[in-house]
Amino acid sequence: MTEFLQLDLPPLLAALLAGGTCGLLGSFLVLRRESLLGDALSHAVLPGIVVGFALTGLRSAGPMLLGALAAALLATLAIGWVKRAARLEGGAATGLVFTGFFAMGLVLLEVTGARSADLDVDCVLFGQLETLVWLEAQGWASLLDPAALAGLPRQLGLLAAVALVAGLAVAVFWRPLQLIAFDPAFAASLGLRVGRWEMGLNLLIAAAAVAAFEAVGSILVVAMLVCPAVALRLMTDRYRVQVVGGAGLGAGLGAAGVLLAGPLPAALGLGLSLNAAGLIGTLAGLVVAGCLILRTRPA
Repeated sequence: MTEFLQLDLPPLLAALLAGGTCGLLGSFLVLRRESLLGDALSHAVLPGIVVGFALTGLRSAGPMLLGALAAALLATLAIGWVKRAARLEGGAATGLVFTGFFAMGLVLLEVTGARSADLDVDCVLFGQLETLVWLEAQGWASLLDPAALAGLPRQLGLLAAVALVAGLAVAVFWRPLQLIAFDPAFAASLGLRVGRWEMGLNLLIAAAAVAAFEAVGSILVVAMLVCPAVALRLMTDRYRVQVVGGAGLGAGLGAAGVLLAGPLPAALGLGLSLNAAGLIGTLAGLVVAGCLILRTRPA
C-alpha cells in the first residue's frame, strides 16, 4: 500500500483532475463547434510557459500560469485579427495561429535554456505522469499528515486549483454559458457581451491546458478536451448530461488509464507496466468509436 501511495496515487490524482477539468470545459468547445480551438490553446500556451520560466528562472506555477494565460489571450486576439485581415474562415485562422505560436515556443525552449530545467519537447508533448511521486507517504495516515501532504508533487496543487475554479465558474454561470454555447445571437440580444464571455471561457480552457501540460502533455490535453465531450454529444442532446457527463467521463478515462498502466499489471503479478498517457489516449479514442457505433446502429 505504501508503494501505491508513493508511485501510483499522484499520477492517478493528476490524470483524474486533468481529465475531469478538460472534459468539463471541452463540452463548451464541442457545443460551439470550436473543437480546434482547444488544440490551438493547448499549443499556443507554450511560448508563455517558456517566457514565464525564462523571466523568473523557476518552474513555479505562478509565473508559468500567468505567461500561459497571456499567450492564450494573444492567440485568441490573433485568431480574430487573422480572420478579419485575411478573410479566412475560423478553422484556417485557428490552425495558422496555433502552429505559429507552438513553433515559437519550441524555438524559445532552445534559446532560453529551459531545457536545463527539464522543460523539453518530450515533456511538452507527452507529459511526465510516471515521474509524479510522493516519497513522503508511509501509509494511509500520510493522507492526514500535513508534513507528508506538503511533499505531494506541485503539479497536483495547480491542477486542483484550476479544477476548483473551473467547476465554480461553470456552476455560477451555468445559464449564460448555455446561451452562448447554443445561440450566441440570442444571448447578445439579451444583453450578454458574447465576445467577453467567450474570452473568459477561452482563458479558463488555457488555464486547464497549462495546469495539465506538464503532467500529461499537450497531445493528451487535446484528447481530453475533445474526446469525452464528443462521446457525450453523440449520445445525448441534454445540456446538463453533456457538461456534467463530459467531466465525469474525462475523469474516469484518466483514472482508468493510470490504473490499467501500472497498478493492475502489478496486482496480477505481471512484470511489466504500460505508458499511462498512451493508455488514456487510446481509451478516449475507443470510447468515441464505441459511441459512434451505437449512434449509427439502426433502431
